[in-house]
Amino acid sequence: MKTIFFTFTLYFFTTFVFSQSTISGKVLDHKGKPVSGANVYIDGTYDGTSSSETGDFSFTTTSSGNQTLVVSFLIYETFTTLIDVAKYQNQTIKLRESVTALDAVIVTAGTMESGDKARVSVLKPLDIVTTAGSAGNIIAALQTLPGTNNVGEDGRLFVRGGEADETQTFVDGIRVAQPYGAATNNLPTRGRFSPFLFSGISFSTGGYSAEYGEALSSVLLLNTIDEPDQNKTDIAFMTVGLGLGHTQKWKKSSLSVNTAYIDLAPYQVAVPQDVDWNKAFQSLSGESVYRYNFNNGIFKLYAAFDASRFDLNQESINTVAKTRINLNNNNLYLNSSYKGNLWGNWQMTTGVSFGFGQNKIKINSDDLENTENAAHLKFKLRKSFSDRFKLSFGTDYFVTQFEEQFANFNSIGYNSNIAAFYTEADIFFSKKLGAKVGVRLSNNDLLKETALSPRISLAYKVAKFSQFSLAYGDFSQMPNVNYLKYSKDNRFESEKAAHYILNFQYSRNKKTFRAEGYYKSYDNLVKYDTESASLDSNFSNKGTGFAQGIDLFWRDGYTIKNLEYWLSYSFIDTERDYKNFPKQATPSFVADHTISFVTKYWISDWKSQIGFTHNFSTGRPYNNPNESISDATKFMNGKTKSFNNLSFNWAYLLSQQKILYFSVSNVLGTQNVFGYEYAQNPDSNGVYNRREIVPTADRFFFVGFFWTISDNKKDNQLNNL
Repeated sequence: MKTIFFTFTLYFFTTFVFSQSTISGKVLDHKGKPVSGANVYIDGTYDGTSSSETGDFSFTTTSSGNQTLVVSFLIYETFTTLIDVAKYQNQTIKLRESVTALDAVIVTAGTMESGDKARVSVLKPLDIVTTAGSAGNIIAALQTLPGTNNVGEDGRLFVRGGEADETQTFVDGIRVAQPYGAATNNLPTRGRFSPFLFSGISFSTGGYSAEYGEALSSVLLLNTIDEPDQNKTDIAFMTVGLGLGHTQKWKKSSLSVNTAYIDLAPYQVAVPQDVDWNKAFQSLSGESVYRYNFNNGIFKLYAAFDASRFDLNQESINTVAKTRINLNNNNLYLNSSYKGNLWGNWQMTTGVSFGFGQNKIKINSDDLENTENAAHLKFKLRKSFSDRFKLSFGTDYFVTQFEEQFANFNSIGYNSNIAAFYTEADIFFSKKLGAKVGVRLSNNDLLKETALSPRISLAYKVAKFSQFSLAYGDFSQMPNVNYLKYSKDNRFESEKAAHYILNFQYSRNKKTFRAEGYYKSYDNLVKYDTESASLDSNFSNKGTGFAQGIDLFWRDGYTIKNLEYWLSYSFIDTERDYKNFPKQATPSFVADHTISFVTKYWISDWKSQIGFTHNFSTGRPYNNPNESISDATKFMNGKTKSFNNLSFNWAYLLSQQKILYFSVSNVLGTQNVFGYEYAQNPDSNGVYNRREIVPTADRFFFVGFFWTISDNKKDNQLNNL
């Protein structure tokens, strides 16, 4: 019996030993140097080892036949290969550097990203509200970045020689049709959105992704917070109104609500403005985001409303009596989106938005009412085939209905439907060289045209912390509402632009330097032959233009403790032959040179953050009919004086969650001039008289008390000031 047991034991032992195979080899990097500590194993088994200091590895396995060998290490791409176990000895494996490493190349030409998920932060959400002079306005803070023009009498975002309507705004990738509040001539507006609910901002000054269309100059992408950190309530008492916000978290969902009531009447009494109010500006607004986290994705529902009104008497050099303008504006924006992972490394993004904007305006005794309904449907798929190749494609559908009624005249307006398809690939040839290549195809049923827009960006990393980027793109956009509302009797075409961008970027230790040169060519711009666009105008798309320049940006939050600052400079040379221009000339909203200097300093002993912002720009062009009426070569030859504005803010922590905040714009009281309004007809001496267009007040003062009630009893609203 013992002999039989011994025989069987010897048999199984021999079979086990001789059924094992040895796997061996050497792991090297792309330069041929040994990689120590790489994990080497047979997929689906526990058989494996780690490479030695010389890169060598060896282990035995009971697996047989064809198996998958896996080699992985932190900063390298995971290597997999199908092997014959019995024959895989003394093999050499070369690993490639991972293109997802923190110091890998990123494509940045024309784009400034921010937020927790941005690879390089240029402007963070915190900056929006702590920049002196911004007054919590996203647009005002963006105007301290290079590539923008500060058009103080308008308040909207003008980018690299483009009109304000050439910039499109998106929330979570879905378009916002009416991103600005109510305004009238020479009374600046504000962006509708507070920074309270947003985690990141991507501001593209050109060369942006094929995913976005209907924008000639730039796109502004606002991303709402995915998941708040805790329950909290924010209360604000301000010289201009009241604010209340609350965030509630549940197990898989959360809701954030932010409301504000603004009334400038008390402020007007304390600090008179150069505005003849019958009823000062008032608004009631609110925003909310509901989020639900699924196992593989997140759903968001964003809603915002704004009801505002004002009544004023507006001066004009062409009328003896002032013109009374009574405006009521109502706006509603709804946005739902879903982003989640599907099978096989596929990711889906989809959403829909609806925007409703209504203006009821009484001009003296005449009534003007316009209404815009706009919707955007979006669907996008993205797949990562590997770390080196990612493909995305999707479709957009834009619907816009606009109608305007003035007095007893017939209503005017338009209906537009735009369908678009795009595809784009992210290709990383190596850790140092990457590309983004895409194309967008769109069809506009109102204009009865189809446009094909190629886009490409390249980036090359020249050193560990610096890189160059190149970008080219074609862009098209249908003419703005002030022209399209007359489309029944006029046939328009899309306006077009081509962007060429060269970018250098350096980023290290909270220091960022960007230098960007660009050239934009415009074609198919709208022209008309009357004093202003009207039903009597003869329209055409024969306008052309160009814009070229250099943008510089330096930010440092490292060198001096508790001090963060940035300096931006822009030079632009641009001319256009559009609207009713008799020749190609620089538009009135463009300054050749613009400089912004922003500082923020935390003083621990004072429990305070103080900040200064200085904005400077050279004079803007204007047309003097006293010269150009007899000599067309002198059209737009005038220049206003330079613009200077020094702003200051101070946030003082009364306690950890209570803040007293003070700010003042134009501390030095500089008498800035935005331009001139000339008389339509000469006086008895043949002279066209004029009046200055100036700010509504020399300075703007703001005082507020902000109180946060949160679970951790530490959060405060310094981020929102």
